[in-house]
Amino acid sequence: MNRLNRFVAATLVAMALVAAGAWTRGVFAQSSGGVLVLSLDGPLTPAFKLYLERGLPLAERDEAALVILQLRTPGGEIGLMNDMVDMIRNSPVPVVVFVAPRGSNAWSAGTVITLAGHASAMAPETSIGAASPVGGQGEDLGSALESKVKEALKAKVRVLAARRSLEAVAFAESTIDAAKAATAEEAYEVGLVDFLADDVPDLLQQLEGFSVEVAGGARTLHTRDLTMTELPMNLLETVLNLLNNPNIVSLLLSLGGLLIWVEVSQPGGWVAGFLGVVCLAFALYGLSVLPVNWFGIVFILIAFVLFVMDVFATSHGALTVAAAASFIVGALVLFNSSATPDYFRVNVPLVVVTSLVMAGVSLLLLTIGLRAQRRPVAVGAETLVGQVGEARSPNSVQVAGELWSAEGVDGALEAGEKIEVAAVKGLRLLVKKKKGG
Repeated sequence: MNRLNRFVAATLVAMALVAAGAWTRGVFAQSSGGVLVLSLDGPLTPAFKLYLERGLPLAERDEAALVILQLRTPGGEIGLMNDMVDMIRNSPVPVVVFVAPRGSNAWSAGTVITLAGHASAMAPETSIGAASPVGGQGEDLGSALESKVKEALKAKVRVLAARRSLEAVAFAESTIDAAKAATAEEAYEVGLVDFLADDVPDLLQQLEGFSVEVAGGARTLHTRDLTMTELPMNLLETVLNLLNNPNIVSLLLSLGGLLIWVEVSQPGGWVAGFLGVVCLAFALYGLSVLPVNWFGIVFILIAFVLFVMDVFATSHGALTVAAAASFIVGALVLFNSSATPDYFRVNVPLVVVTSLVMAGVSLLLLTIGLRAQRRPVAVGAETLVGQVGEARSPNSVQVAGELWSAEGVDGALEAGEKIEVAAVKGLRLLVKKKKGG
């Protein structure tokens, strides 16, 4: 078994090393002068920054004529937005930010990223704006801090929109001052974006001959008949992006705690404990990038303590019920505080179902443990007590198919008579004559 465990551990380490190498590499190949299409879909995450850090240098390395950044986002953290804006503005390859497909939005930080593009476009039925800043937990800022942040953002959008009309600059500032929003058509009319396009091919047709100002100077775009290549997120970026989803983090948190609890209640293996630690590690990363109320962790820890206590206490499941209730409260406080943005809130039915599943597994394992405690001893010499056998000589008997040294407690034994084991004394059985035998 030790050899097997070492082999499994070595295999897991080897697989992790191979996966780590694959996670950090991206597969990309295109002919010189093509179009590289990147897609950002969802709240801004550190994974988006990694994706952009990989994609823009790849476009430069392969001499792409253009990068199209297809964007759909409700917004995100200002520091992350600033980093992404800087990457776009410093790209020697022209970056066109395209709010698409239909029904998409570029709200809050997405508005600034759209303006950062060397050119920008929107698909029909999309919207942009509502860029008023809020705190890291989604709460309103204090008046002094709010004024400072708004003025800094307004200065940034004035710089980014400097090539546009005065009406466009004024509208950009109003998205920050008054959380104003606009449809694609309204944004195009005031000059906030350069094009209205149904899809990427339509956008490429309209970009033909358009002049942009990039880090290397002015450039005229020639976009007809260019080869398009989509660059998907690699495995690492995909995993990190998933960990910005509160529902997934909640599941990992509960699954990790449950697996470790199984390891505690049913010791002897290591797989459940190992997987539990991995799940909790991923969950902790997710919590570090999500806007959470850390007070909820207190209730979640209390829930896991109560689950474990129920293994050793005779509460007949009462502690498990209390643990389930504590977990629900903790998860809702952790993710669904009043100031948390809607897109960072956990699904309430998911939390309830997860808690009930954990309680069900807890009660199942508790039932199995109680039955095991009440079951008679099934191994060892004690199992011989009460069994019936036959004397083979004055000092030996045959019981359970084996020959044992024996001593009669109610007189000398005679070969052939039935006996019953009364006790076990070392390797000798103390037997009594079986009545009626």
